[in-house]
Amino acid sequence: MVPDISTGSRTYGLLAYLYGPGRRDEHTDPHLVAAWTPELAPDPGRDPTTTLKQLADRLDLPVLALPKDRRPAQHVWHCPVRTAPGDRHLTDAEWAEVARRIVHATGIAEEGDDKACRWIAVRHADDHIHIVATLKREDGRSPRRHEDGIRAQAECRKIEKEWGLQILNEGDGTAAQRPTSAERAKAERTGRDEPPRETLREHVRQALAGAADEDEFFRRLIEAGLRLEKRLAPSGDVLGYKVALPGDRNRDGEPIWFPGSRLAPDLSLPRIRQRLAAGPPEDEPTSAAGPAQRAARPASARRDATRVAEEAVTVLAGDDDAAGAAQLVGLGELLDAVAQTAPASTRRELAKAARAFERATRSHIRAEHTDHRALRSAARGIVRTGNALGKGEDGGTTAMLLSTMILVTIAAIRWHSARGHAQQAAAARQAAQHLRAAYRSAAATPMKAMREQGRQLPAPVRDCYAHTVEATLPGQADHILREPGWDALTATLAQAERAGHDPDALLQQAVNWRELETADSVTDVLVWRLRRIGKLPATADLPRTRVHRRILPPQPRPPKPQAVESTVRTDTNSSRRPGPRR
Repeated sequence: MVPDISTGSRTYGLLAYLYGPGRRDEHTDPHLVAAWTPELAPDPGRDPTTTLKQLADRLDLPVLALPKDRRPAQHVWHCPVRTAPGDRHLTDAEWAEVARRIVHATGIAEEGDDKACRWIAVRHADDHIHIVATLKREDGRSPRRHEDGIRAQAECRKIEKEWGLQILNEGDGTAAQRPTSAERAKAERTGRDEPPRETLREHVRQALAGAADEDEFFRRLIEAGLRLEKRLAPSGDVLGYKVALPGDRNRDGEPIWFPGSRLAPDLSLPRIRQRLAAGPPEDEPTSAAGPAQRAARPASARRDATRVAEEAVTVLAGDDDAAGAAQLVGLGELLDAVAQTAPASTRRELAKAARAFERATRSHIRAEHTDHRALRSAARGIVRTGNALGKGEDGGTTAMLLSTMILVTIAAIRWHSARGHAQQAAAARQAAQHLRAAYRSAAATPMKAMREQGRQLPAPVRDCYAHTVEATLPGQADHILREPGWDALTATLAQAERAGHDPDALLQQAVNWRELETADSVTDVLVWRLRRIGKLPATADLPRTRVHRRILPPQPRPPKPQAVESTVRTDTNSSRRPGPRR
């Protein structure tokens, strides 16, 4: 059961919407289910002799009785309350009880208070009601409704438990403010995909991702096409900022401004300064890749980010709450950076993942911001190198990074769950689902090429790599050999051997690097780990010559791979399995 409180200035306008047909004729049988005093509240939905104006006048009477200078500008209190999908439909009597409990809990009209605010509850659908109140009591005072949203949420949780409804996650006051119903209605009316508040929040987050200082943050906002206005002290120091979308104006033709604090708690200028105070991220992350990777700048930046993201998993598995909270903030910046520079094939899902994970970056645990400098540097590197094309090395390193980000997000789910952060854990789960969809798209081409190359390897070579897997992962070998990515894993091991690596040792290193239990595909995870650890290209290569190995006569597989002679090597004293000719 979800309450959503907002305030407005036009009682009649809100009633006209509630008793009207709706935007898509979805309103059916609008009528009152409860009111402050039922006999004083006319119901235009059931009584054809009454009008909306009569009902609005009755509600507004305590406000209009005051001198104009004492009337609140936003005197209309609006709280839709909706049951969760799958819940049973409540009766009118049950919805009336919900409304009475909500207005009591929020301080609008406490039980037994005959001087409380006037209110009504309108029902025009099976799954929700709208509670409307005017914010002046009968005695002319304002109601005590401090933290009314939190108190409404708490009362809904009680109702869910008592009535056997779905119990939703409790909030903790760290979520970003949601668009009001008026903002959503305006967005739909003007043809926008979403309310400006949501668009602005995403732009501000992306402008902050990896920014070195305050000036760069403001410059990025302007480059994103936003209106920007700074609040200055007499000394000229910047005290705050606000942003607006071009073309988003009020009735008077003025831009509709949103201060950063109204977009999200951590986007106020003081909170942004705390994040930047740890020092600027490094301009040029040190890449462990070879010359070919350094030339492909977006690919190189994604390799660096993969390494840093892997290190974040270790921190999230530890007991340092402040460091873990900082890693989550840094991971949010990294996701924002990846989303804004992603190829078109994955950009939509990555934007959804970044938006979802934003909720997972905030909790009441104070972050030690110096601990996420490496992640901010990785985000900066991705932003500075620009958009990835999603092909060749760019496409492969994007898949490599997304594979790691899925595991990091799972670590974030565990971190929040262990600390009772239900909403943050749910947000991380949602982000993980979007990351999985983006990974499948990004990995399709490079994994297909690697699988095809793996299938072309001679049977004895594939058999030898199967022995390697059996020796390294004896408990999972049968499952790995049946996974669709097995062919890609054999191609990667062959490529590593051509590059001079010992496949047995390299695979063991990849297995020891991190647990594999949470991986959707063990072979996919191992492919990307091997390619990062072995500094291999993120795409399949073609050997310059055929791989020649002596074909052994059929025999039972030994528990340990046996050395295979090579037609190229002449050192018969070497105990290491020879690799293919290069």
